[in-house]
Amino acid sequence: MQTQSLFIDKYFNSLPDPRIERTKLHDFTDILFIVICATLCSMEGWEEIEDFAHERKTWLKRFINLNNGVPSHDTLRRVFSKLDPKLFQTCFIRWVDGLQDKTSSQVIAIDGKTLRGSADKANGRSAIHMVSAWACENQLVLGQIKVDEKSNEITAIPELLDALFIENSVVTIDAMGCQKSIAEKIRDNKADYLLSVKNNHKQLYKEIKSVFSDLSNVEETPYRYSREIDAGHGRIEQRTCYVVKSEMVGQSILWCDSKSVVMLESVREYQGKIETEKRFYITSLDGNSQNISSVIRSHWGVENNLHWCLDVAFNEDKCKIRTDHAPENLSTVRRIVLNILKHDKTRKIGLARKRRMAGLNIDYMETLLCQYN
Repeated sequence: MQTQSLFIDKYFNSLPDPRIERTKLHDFTDILFIVICATLCSMEGWEEIEDFAHERKTWLKRFINLNNGVPSHDTLRRVFSKLDPKLFQTCFIRWVDGLQDKTSSQVIAIDGKTLRGSADKANGRSAIHMVSAWACENQLVLGQIKVDEKSNEITAIPELLDALFIENSVVTIDAMGCQKSIAEKIRDNKADYLLSVKNNHKQLYKEIKSVFSDLSNVEETPYRYSREIDAGHGRIEQRTCYVVKSEMVGQSILWCDSKSVVMLESVREYQGKIETEKRFYITSLDGNSQNISSVIRSHWGVENNLHWCLDVAFNEDKCKIRTDHAPENLSTVRRIVLNILKHDKTRKIGLARKRRMAGLNIDYMETLLCQYN
């Protein structure tokens, strides 16, 4: 079985080899396949990836050529350091677009994460920051983009949105992405938005907060609300979602197609202590408080289902690879592997254990690699 029977050749065949012709001792697709497989099996660092390829050389030859043997760790490093990360991302998005179910009203959470290990203080290089789009229902990383050092998420998010298929979805973003231009971009792409509002929009924040300042007679006001209670591990949390038409907030007319403003009040009781937290949002969704509350909960899941998994199951923050484009490209590789593992239904175990199992069991690794063919 050769690579043309795998997703790598089908979706990443347009990815240009960054090497000059005379240095192409190993096939580019061989290198890409080795790095993905090694990452799937918990290998970290170029030396470990090379060791994996040597130990699994016979198995690898069932899928790739390896006409000139196993590429060295220096070759792996050079290729991923020079590989164009934007083109790699384009192929990644094309692959995800081919495997996900385009369900209507899917929640897409956009959130940023800093790759802390990529910082190189000796050479004055700060850690790179990636903004990812997470499909909450399909449990997939849809795409990601690096934030330029002299910029921020506000400029990166529109570029990411343009690269994705978001029609009929609900895009959720935290306060950094609460911008009129981003709301307009989402609506232009035929999706809805729910944006967290904080003091970065002082007047809007003040007006929304004022609308929800008196809830004593909520039954007789134009508010819609829903309430739910969670209990477990000695903790009780009550969440109430209040929704009102955005026309009650003067600043909301400046936001593209805004329909509702929202307050989510959380009251937590633990070991006799009570904590109350209020969060505010503006959205193009109508006043269905249960639906809006569900969308907000879905956005919170990006921390556990994406960022936490990358740190705990993949040790992303501890990765010290820093050369040129290598940190960004390996970040994409980890997200490829994360998507593969998330959608494996054959074993109900954690991601870290799945990676170890793939390293121990060749049949299981083949199941993972071929599940989307």
